[in-house]
Amino acid sequence: MAAPTSVEDYLAGFPEDRREVLEQLRQTVRAAAPEATETIAYNMPAFRSHGGQFLVSFAAFKAHYSLFPASGRVIEDLGDERVVSGDPPAPIEERYETAVDMLLALHEQRLPGTLPVAPHVEYHIPSYDMNAFLIEAELLVDWFLPRLDAAIPDIERGSFRALWRELLHPAIESPPTWVLRDFHSPNLLWLPQRSGNARLGILDFQDAVMGPAAYDLASLLQDARVDVAEQTELALLGRYVRGRSRTDPSFDAAQFIRLYVTLAAQRASKILGIFARLDIRDGKPQYLRHLPRVWGYLQRSLSHPALESLNAWYIAHVPSLNTI
Repeated sequence: MAAPTSVEDYLAGFPEDRREVLEQLRQTVRAAAPEATETIAYNMPAFRSHGGQFLVSFAAFKAHYSLFPASGRVIEDLGDERVVSGDPPAPIEERYETAVDMLLALHEQRLPGTLPVAPHVEYHIPSYDMNAFLIEAELLVDWFLPRLDAAIPDIERGSFRALWRELLHPAIESPPTWVLRDFHSPNLLWLPQRSGNARLGILDFQDAVMGPAAYDLASLLQDARVDVAEQTELALLGRYVRGRSRTDPSFDAAQFIRLYVTLAAQRASKILGIFARLDIRDGKPQYLRHLPRVWGYLQRSLSHPALESLNAWYIAHVPSLNTI
């Protein structure tokens, strides 16, 4: 598909129902910044100020739409101090504890699924539904297994989906909150001049969905690019569970931990598939160096008794990494 040369050209590449949503986003930005100039940036519709400053872009993807705001002031304010250190990077304890506390503060609130973005215009945050979770988990079957020369027949794909559907049902039924999805070290910045949770700067939340609270905790504690020791993961998971238990008498710690290991395993499966796809399809083998770490995280989660049946499927159908 040729790269679009104008916003009209970009919109023309979508069916009418999707064009209507994109046009609504376009008009929302126009209403908020009437003097901005339309352009194409990174193959997406974008708006710049008259001075040329990039303001915002938007795009349609397979299962969602995204709005990408930009602000030099925000980037400058957040600085570049990370929550990890070393090579390979590992968590800085105080900073990871603050990240957990930030999630606690977020999840203790009743967060809306609809947000006002302009006068008389609202944005409905998409649901992280069963179909989305299954599509992501199947990336392991679609890309990771073929990368290991271990493709499976359709009947086994069916059993894989059935196992995941059963395990994910409690997550789908759990009270929804904002799931930022990429709540991990590359998107967290440390601001030592501030205090409390305000010391944590958060980036890259434009693909937020409404879903289970445990997902973002798993994103943080099983970071694909960071060596999070099992002892550290368990300590921080305990910190979160104790925090929720103090503020919410109805919080079920055992059920939350089951959701946590389920979503951690789902996320690790997805990432193994994504990194294999980046190698096979996109010619980016550098991501393969993270596979052993993600594989280790997956083994941790699958060892939980709640995932016994899923673990048996993985043992039967997913070879170890010694073929890479």
